[in-house]
Amino acid sequence: MVKSLVTVFFLLALATQLHAEPAKTTVATTDYELTLLSGYGTSHRGFGETRTQVQTFDAIARLGWFLTDEIGKGSWYQGRHQLLVELPYHLAVDHGGRSMVGGYLLGSWKFTALNNMKPYIFAGGGPLYVDLGLPSMGAKLNFSYQGGTGIQVPINATMLFNLEYRYHHISNAGTASPNEPLNSSKFLLGISWLY
Repeated sequence: MVKSLVTVFFLLALATQLHAEPAKTTVATTDYELTLLSGYGTSHRGFGETRTQVQTFDAIARLGWFLTDEIGKGSWYQGRHQLLVELPYHLAVDHGGRSMVGGYLLGSWKFTALNNMKPYIFAGGGPLYVDLGLPSMGAKLNFSYQGGTGIQVPINATMLFNLEYRYHHISNAGTASPNEPLNSSKFLLGISWLY
């Protein structure tokens, strides 16, 4: 499955690059970024109070707004603040195809000093509707917080390939009982377009 995802993203990137017109937009100068991510997630039994194994196929649409110009020019931390809005869909492949859907608001710092790659870090969260059929979660309306890191490799001036890891927590935040959380790792690949 991972090989198929990598092949699809590579072909999409290649096709877009062949038809792309020259542009002066870069991560250092753009205002917006649209990203499509896809990948695999798995919960960690025994991590915190997580007792249930849940494996997911993840698809995330992300819109990013750059809030600042470059800060710290010439330093190792040179970069830009970014606000990310995500619409996630998590398909539980080991729970009869049940799913989770919601919305996340994340803050990000994108390092811009390197020409051949753009590392970034992020954290945030949001509400998540969970339909996994797990009585131990106590409610269908849950909340997620997460943090992670990623790297973008430029394909051309306006398109980047993403490789991302995130720690992902889901619980009902004490609004119902029981409240078994899901603590997971997610590994994602994607493509970003700069506007």
